[in-house]
Amino acid sequence: MARALCPGSFDPPTNGHINVIERAARLFDHVVVGILANPGKEPLFTVEEREEMLAEAIAHIDNVEIETFSGLLVDFATERDLSVIVKGLRAVSDFEYELQMAQMNAALSPGLDTIFVTTMPSWAFLSSSLVKQVARYGGSVDGLVPPGVSKALKERFAG
Repeated sequence: MARALCPGSFDPPTNGHINVIERAARLFDHVVVGILANPGKEPLFTVEEREEMLAEAIAHIDNVEIETFSGLLVDFATERDLSVIVKGLRAVSDFEYELQMAQMNAALSPGLDTIFVTTMPSWAFLSSSLVKQVARYGGSVDGLVPPGVSKALKERFAG
């Protein structure tokens, strides 16, 4: 059975993230969406909130499960017998960073492959950071994020 890992911080999940997860689910028998709990960063949403938002957004995909992790991605993948990482790319700048990460992961865990999926053109400009910035200043993020995420952002920045 071909199994893959789609890792990220998903703070918050965007429609671009959902698109990459959907496409990975078509390519692999089973996909684990790994939400990174990075204590070095101050996320807008807790890991539990991000997990809840993602679960609602991908409920229509049968062969996907969500797990949270901290520490090295290669350790998380190895512990779950996942040999492929799927990463979405929006621009050349993403490629440079993700290529370096993929090479480091391969050095740390030979046999762990990374597959890059280019973002659909309609989502190429979209990032969690931009979504948070727009929402923080009262702009609409409807259509950029799943409905539950839009609601959570509105509530977070209300007042």
